[in-house]
Amino acid sequence: MDLALWIVAGLLALAFGAGGALKIVVPKEKIITVRTGRWAEDWSPGAIKAIGALEVLAAAGLVLPAALGVAPVLVPLAAVGLVLVMAGAIIVHARRGEGKQILGNLVYVVLAAFVAWGRFNPAPPIL
Repeated sequence: MDLALWIVAGLLALAFGAGGALKIVVPKEKIITVRTGRWAEDWSPGAIKAIGALEVLAAAGLVLPAALGVAPVLVPLAAVGLVLVMAGAIIVHARRGEGKQILGNLVYVVLAAFVAWGRFNPAPPIL
């Protein structure tokens, strides 16, 4: 189970680290030109950068605390944060009628919820 949690957390960290970094450095005008980036039309450049910063912080929080052995409780908290960010994304896409993006967001919600559940409820050691 621990290996599955590490794999899922690592994949989420890669996806959200890269996606968040792009939101921070790529201008709003370029994000809007991407087929899956139309949501950015409804947001200010500062809000897009803030969302990106939250995603980068969550990505770091998914792996660094456990890998370094410092405050590992931050891992499930980061995962819960991603669930909340993706819930917001689902609402935005639903308002815009972007059903295909909602499906992708739901996958991220399930994966992040799995990490949160697994790290909040560690399995007892095998004797």
